[in-house]
Amino acid sequence: MTDAQLLKRMDEGDEAALLELHGRYASLVYSVAYRILNDRMAAEEVTQDTFLRLWNKAHTYDSAKGGFVPWLLTIARRIAIDAFRRQSRDPMGQTVLIDGDRERWEHVLAGENSDLRPTLVAVLYELPDNQRQAIELAYFYGMTHSQIADYLHLPLGTVKTRIRSGMERLRAAWLGESPRNPNSLDQA
Repeated sequence: MTDAQLLKRMDEGDEAALLELHGRYASLVYSVAYRILNDRMAAEEVTQDTFLRLWNKAHTYDSAKGGFVPWLLTIARRIAIDAFRRQSRDPMGQTVLIDGDRERWEHVLAGENSDLRPTLVAVLYELPDNQRQAIELAYFYGMTHSQIADYLHLPLGTVKTRIRSGMERLRAAWLGESPRNPNSLDQA
């Protein structure tokens, strides 16, 4: 069965459909949560909470807005960031691993148009390391621009420029356009 069929069955109260989706994606959800929290028990709780939310909110998924896996990972990421913030942890107090892990981005983009996905991943890895790093800190670790600036020991404006420039390039690739000012994208 497809993910969409399982979601429909879940929405009708079929617990077996939830178990099937859990079997398919629990390790992926856990890995996203663990990357943010760096705590096994907390990541397990986030995984459980993510699938509980999926059970309660299966009807809110809209395939016209994107693939199931990115939607599920967005739920997991938000729950993990909320857990991180509730723990009142200082994001600069933990070691953040930015390793340019292509597999992470492949999973995030897994449900997107199969012709477009390789383009986005390729563009992501064409970004200057400083832009990709800022985007990863914001996306995978839930850091604010100010936290990223503190973590990287950079001015806030530099961080904002790096994120904006990187996102402009990704948006242009998504829409099949050229970036508005390609020369400015490599500056920050």
